[in-house]
Amino acid sequence: MLDLAVYAVSPKASRGRRVEEAAPDGRTEFQRDRDRIIHSTAFRRLEYKTQVFVNHEGDLFRTRLTHSLEVAQIARSVARSLRLNEDLVEAISLAHDLGHTPFGHAGQDALNRCMQPYGGFEHNLQSLRVVDILERRYAAFDGLNLCFETREGILKHCALKNARLLGDVGERFIKRRRPSLEAQLANLADELAYNNHDVDDGLRSGLLNIEQLSEISLFARHKKQVLDAYPKLDARRLVHETIRRMISTLVIDLTNQTANNIRKHRPQSVEDVQKAPLLVAFSEPLARQHQELKKFLRDNLYRHYQVCRMTAKARRVVNELFDAFLADPQLLPPQYQTNTRGDKPRMVADYIAGMTDRYAMREHRRLFAVDEI
Repeated sequence: MLDLAVYAVSPKASRGRRVEEAAPDGRTEFQRDRDRIIHSTAFRRLEYKTQVFVNHEGDLFRTRLTHSLEVAQIARSVARSLRLNEDLVEAISLAHDLGHTPFGHAGQDALNRCMQPYGGFEHNLQSLRVVDILERRYAAFDGLNLCFETREGILKHCALKNARLLGDVGERFIKRRRPSLEAQLANLADELAYNNHDVDDGLRSGLLNIEQLSEISLFARHKKQVLDAYPKLDARRLVHETIRRMISTLVIDLTNQTANNIRKHRPQSVEDVQKAPLLVAFSEPLARQHQELKKFLRDNLYRHYQVCRMTAKARRVVNELFDAFLADPQLLPPQYQTNTRGDKPRMVADYIAGMTDRYAMREHRRLFAVDEI
């Protein structure tokens, strides 16, 4: 039996699936969603999609897959403390990046520019498109036929013009309502995970150093705690111990502040959550420190000249692939040629968004290198 709070999403109260199915045996509806996501092709591809560093740059850097697992771990631990639906939180966390392009945000920005005359490209909307349409595994339906609540949680951001085309899952953007607490939690766990683990990858790569980070209050405070306890600790363990303490502090603060917000607003149902302000949040002091870290990473890691060189290459690969496929759709694999429905640009975007980093580079060589077949 699930011991869920009144404000949590109950699997028995789900708004259901797009195509009706018999209830699962031995699992909840959201466990079924999680399992379908894990077994999907798009989920496996995340292993070779960039977080910050392109796949070939090193074996130990985060990928979209390891990032999604870390988000799910953080979100589940908080969900248990708050008596939220852990299975729904996990499903949303594991699926939130399924629509991400190769080459991280550089690839997404490039594909969005390519698609501007044709409706643009949003990776959250693409994640929903993956689970609703593009996965083709089941005889009775396209996509994964996930529950409404999972699909709504995946759609973290959405332009109003697109929300109007999505039916019930786009309603909250039109009515300006909040998503479930489970969706709010997966969203903030995503930020928490990538900020802290990008610190680790930035240090491991040599693009950041401990002296720089010691100017950031969140890092400096926890580094001091580690050195006070272990004054002779080597650099690698110092980094790990510092980051794990940062994550712990943020998770505890997030749990406590959210519990305080819930007590203040007293939601008695999911509907009450939708009408309330955002309830899943850090305390004001920790939110400021988290934003300070986020700004530091933007200025010193994401805009580092070595990262910018790679992202410039990535943008060029995406731009040239898009132009080539749009000009001549016969260059596409047969399954994409036969599923156009008259929308060639979207078909091309679907193909490129589904690529891993290394597959995109290989396709680019096949199309533009005369010695490749």
